[in-house]
Amino acid sequence: MVYDIAFTRVLTRIDPERAHHAAIRAIAALAPLSRRIYRSPHAPRTVMGIRFPNAFGLAAGFDKNAIAVSGLLALGFGHVEVGTVTAQAQPGNPRPRLARLPADRAIVNRMGFNNDGAAVVASRLHRLRRRIGYGSVIGVNIGKSKITPPEQAADDYAESARLLAPYASYLVINVSSPNTPGLRDLQAVDHLLPIVEATRSAADSATVTTSGRRIPLVLKIAPDLADADIDNIVDTALVLGIDGLCAANTTTDRPPELHSTHEQIRAAGDGGLSGPILAERAASMMRRIRSRAGDRMALIGVGGVETPADVRDRLACGADLVQGYAGFIYHGPAWPSSLSAAAA
Repeated sequence: MVYDIAFTRVLTRIDPERAHHAAIRAIAALAPLSRRIYRSPHAPRTVMGIRFPNAFGLAAGFDKNAIAVSGLLALGFGHVEVGTVTAQAQPGNPRPRLARLPADRAIVNRMGFNNDGAAVVASRLHRLRRRIGYGSVIGVNIGKSKITPPEQAADDYAESARLLAPYASYLVINVSSPNTPGLRDLQAVDHLLPIVEATRSAADSATVTTSGRRIPLVLKIAPDLADADIDNIVDTALVLGIDGLCAANTTTDRPPELHSTHEQIRAAGDGGLSGPILAERAASMMRRIRSRAGDRMALIGVGGVETPADVRDRLACGADLVQGYAGFIYHGPAWPSSLSAAAA
């Protein structure tokens, strides 16, 4: 209730990106206090050979640069996925590039993979791992640098994997953000093959020389794919030995079911839409992927997860793990532990 009042009366009056950066700083600074206030239910499960303390985690996009991981874990998330990180540091798209649609508890972002670059984030994760060890589950989501031409995408992903794999619990190959020109084209099977192979080779080489751990690879796909394309990606992922699929990223669609006015939607602009409006499509994708893949790969369900019932539903659809993001913005610091309890 306190957070709801603060969000309505204060945070909605602040530019969304400024509010986001302030939240990151506060979460990082308040980590010791959060550990005393919030409790994460102990319901461990092993997925992709990794022991997760519970099945609910934070999706990529919130902590792009691995600044507040300890604080986020302290709030009750069973895992935190940082990024998206690119091989080259990049400023992202021009501002404004983040908007809220409060009537739909939704977010529209066209950030464009703004991040400090793989080398800087790797250094930050290295320091974090030295302090907290490898028991905490930290996924790292990697994408293509904007300046890298599509024909060199495999090398770009491989460079990020080489730098970040030693400190990641798992790596996510993101080929589904709508905010980097041409990125979603890489979901096509003929483009995907060299990216996965190069990333796998780089990750294996990097971890053998450091910890000896084999880092699972997850592929994150878009909700706007046709069902036939989803089937092709699942089949390709199985052939390539991908450890998991994450469904789904944000959508470029603006469904007619949105409650926001046409003026509000138009003002929010282009970019990826997230929030409860995605739940039905993301759940449908999860059922389809699980039906086709069987138990041959792990599945992470994300998109429209807002309530404990959403978590339970996504697990029932076949997900091994569930993630959320927009709900965290609208419901505040008590939200992670309440949804983690539903995943127990």
